[in-house]
Amino acid sequence: SFSPLSPLLCLLISLSPFTPFPLPNPSFPSKFGTKHTMPNPLSFLTFSLLLLLSCHHLNAQEHSEFGHAVDRKLLGLKRKEKLSHFKFYWHDILSGRNPTSVSVVPPSLKLNTTTAFGLVNMIDNPLTLGPELSSKLVGKAQGFYASASQTEIDLLMAMNFAFSDGKYNGSTITILGRNCVFNKVREMPVIGGSGLFRFARGYAEARTHWVDFKSGDAIVEYNVYVMHY
Repeated sequence: SFSPLSPLLCLLISLSPFTPFPLPNPSFPSKFGTKHTMPNPLSFLTFSLLLLLSCHHLNAQEHSEFGHAVDRKLLGLKRKEKLSHFKFYWHDILSGRNPTSVSVVPPSLKLNTTTAFGLVNMIDNPLTLGPELSSKLVGKAQGFYASASQTEIDLLMAMNFAFSDGKYNGSTITILGRNCVFNKVREMPVIGGSGLFRFARGYAEARTHWVDFKSGDAIVEYNVYVMHY
């Protein structure tokens, strides 16, 4: 294949100080009776200028493209995708001396609404193998949820499931979606991940296991289905 530089390279070769140039070149006799031709100064100058121009062109071309296709094998994506299922319990604790969910933005007082519209809670919620808080800890749900409806209790969920157990230690699954908390089953998309979950995609199902309407504490069962490498 030919690149845009091919004609320029041909011109560089033709104007090289070691190739014939149409202008006459000075010559001098040697002691052995043969004549030696000196490189033409104009040819050498032209060659140098064109070489500098070609380097500048290559540098400009390199910096003008910030994205390009790569071989998937370079990222270790040699295997086929697999589907994994994770089940754990999400503990949203607002009460007590050590809450894991705290309000960072209060609801708007300008609106007469019963949905706490505008409320934002930051979370560092435990993820456990069973519904009891004393059950085995497998990770944390870190992020926030916000009341995003003026008519219903609908939450915007943006959180990472940061795992700390077994081979998944240090890997994360990222959730971003709508949580209609009074629905029996709420479905939210998996939009990515890190570690063992690079290029992850899938969805999570949330089911309320227990809730205390007085304190706001809740335990939610999560079933997460993830396609990953």
